[in-house]
Amino acid sequence: MASGALKKTTGLTGLAVAANPHHTLGVLYSKILRAVQKMPSNAAYRKYTEEIVKDRAEAVKSTPNIAELERKIGCGQVEELILQAENELTLARKMLTWKPWEPLATEPVPHQWAWPPTK
Repeated sequence: MASGALKKTTGLTGLAVAANPHHTLGVLYSKILRAVQKMPSNAAYRKYTEEIVKDRAEAVKSTPNIAELERKIGCGQVEELILQAENELTLARKMLTWKPWEPLATEPVPHQWAWPPTK
């Protein structure tokens, strides 16, 4: 399908066809990148989210054909990618509030994260 041709349906209940997916994804990816850049550069969430989003943003810029873009990213239809990006932006903004990269307020109990649990 060419970038100018709109499909009639996504085939997914409740998910309408995106009118301008390249623009929408570009805006969302830019917002996500701006949010994660406010985090420390060594924060794991920032490092991995930034890497994925930069790759996807580059794919959006370099791939005008929607079907090819969907194949290149490999995570569903562009409408699903938009939904994923909206959710990621929401999470990135919450992470800025939560600050999981900061030290714990109190020391965890011994073996709190051990698996299988020890007695």
